[in-house]
Amino acid sequence: MSRERADAFDAFYRDTSRRLLRYAYGLTGDPGEAQDLVQEAYARAWQRWRRLAAYEDPEAWLRLVVNRLSTDRWRRLGVRRSHPAAAPVPVAPPSEDTVLLVRAMRTLPTAHRRALALHYLLDRSVADIAAETGASVGTVKSWLSRGRAGLAAGSGGTRPRPVG
Repeated sequence: MSRERADAFDAFYRDTSRRLLRYAYGLTGDPGEAQDLVQEAYARAWQRWRRLAAYEDPEAWLRLVVNRLSTDRWRRLGVRRSHPAAAPVPVAPPSEDTVLLVRAMRTLPTAHRRALALHYLLDRSVADIAAETGASVGTVKSWLSRGRAGLAAGSGGTRPRPVG
């Protein structure tokens, strides 16, 4: 890869990595898993950078990869439960608000969780979300409305504060 392309990828990574990590965390509710998904997405982007750099919105491609990887991991959750995991590394506990929000997010359907993460964690407009997901604007509005209602119900009726 030429130095110019490598520099362009480095700049792309610096400009997008924090947003993508917030998005992945919104989908998974697990900081370690979110980091793994983002790392894998950027590894795939690096392999395809020549083609990906020409895309109108390469960050949307990354979000799609993270979304698919997240979905694959949710599907394999049952397999992981059958094998004992290594002892986790101790980290500072999350705030009570974060715990409540993550718990409520996990109860939502994938489409609602994805729409909420795109809208509130990445500040994407309803139209942008519709274009990215292939859904109509009305459907995205419905996902957001139902997702907010699900969050309110899952948090005991109080409105959860956004994470990040």
